[in-house]
Amino acid sequence: MIDRIHLREIDWVLTALIVANTLVGILLIYSASFYSGGGYAWKQLLWTAAGLVVFFLTISIDYKVWMAFAPYLYGLFLLFMAGLFLFGRTVAGSRSWIRVAFVGGQPSELAKVAVLLLLARVFSEYRAPFATTGMIALCLVLVGVPVGLILLQPDFGTAVCFVPILFGALILAGLTKKTLAVFLLGSVLLGTVGWNFLLKDYQKKRIETMIHPAQDPRGAGYHILQSQIAIGSGGLTGKGYLKGTQSRLRFLPARHTDFIFAVLGEDFGFAGVFMVMAAYFAMLARMFKSVGQSRDRSGIYITFLASSLIAFQFLVNILMIVGLLPITGIPIPLLSYGGSSLLATYFALGLIVNVKMRRFANV
Repeated sequence: MIDRIHLREIDWVLTALIVANTLVGILLIYSASFYSGGGYAWKQLLWTAAGLVVFFLTISIDYKVWMAFAPYLYGLFLLFMAGLFLFGRTVAGSRSWIRVAFVGGQPSELAKVAVLLLLARVFSEYRAPFATTGMIALCLVLVGVPVGLILLQPDFGTAVCFVPILFGALILAGLTKKTLAVFLLGSVLLGTVGWNFLLKDYQKKRIETMIHPAQDPRGAGYHILQSQIAIGSGGLTGKGYLKGTQSRLRFLPARHTDFIFAVLGEDFGFAGVFMVMAAYFAMLARMFKSVGQSRDRSGIYITFLASSLIAFQFLVNILMIVGLLPITGIPIPLLSYGGSSLLATYFALGLIVNVKMRRFANV
């Protein structure tokens, strides 16, 4: 639990940046959905309150305890994801949602945090100079099982988010040049097999239109083109809050979720984009700085993997909306609408603060 000493050691600067970015997200969600209804901003506000409860609950329990329960959390979320094929709801073509009473969510979002906790536990006592073949195989299995279940839903965007967790753990453990070469070759082979046998036609179309979106402006290229129009039309200072035509006239798809940053560009222009990115990068920098302030190996793994996960989603989404990556359905943590994503993000951020606030314990 939290005592007075731990209370003084909470990173209040990081906590303030987390809350500030969340509030910016709520304002953008309100603008994105103002003319279409749905009450998404008010729902996000309620999810934020729940997220803050999760955040303070997470930091109140020593991260060693969370790590000890990691195998049980991992197993629990595997059961939830397996249960989706029987009891799940299909949303946007993916059977990834489950509803209990009046609350619904995506177990795969919280499964990310369970996996990073489990990998931190696996490597907490690992002392070899490099990751052995057996350890790499174990990590591939631990990450591969939930990823396989997610791909069967299918939800490619969420499955990709496990990549920084896996590679972050292996990078910290240490990889030989031979191992890196094997991974590179395996990636090429997997990409070849995936393109020819695993990817569906619409997924291939997204990759092709990433390079030439104008070839199919009303089909696969529509999302990217409308996003670029929204951002470009904002100019230096934007059209004004609630005045974005791409949002108001509903040209911009998924504007309160995957394309929330395009709403920012249209409403507030380059100046607004710069300010929000500065605040977000300040938060990320503070998170990664916490890695070096961890008191032990497990704390290093937890903070690095959680920080890498959030940074990866942020960067992929930005590159996606400007057309440098295919549309994958990865939202921006804290800024995009989504209850499950917000709870998982606050859980991960709580772990980072948890590790840092206990850096002087037992020293």
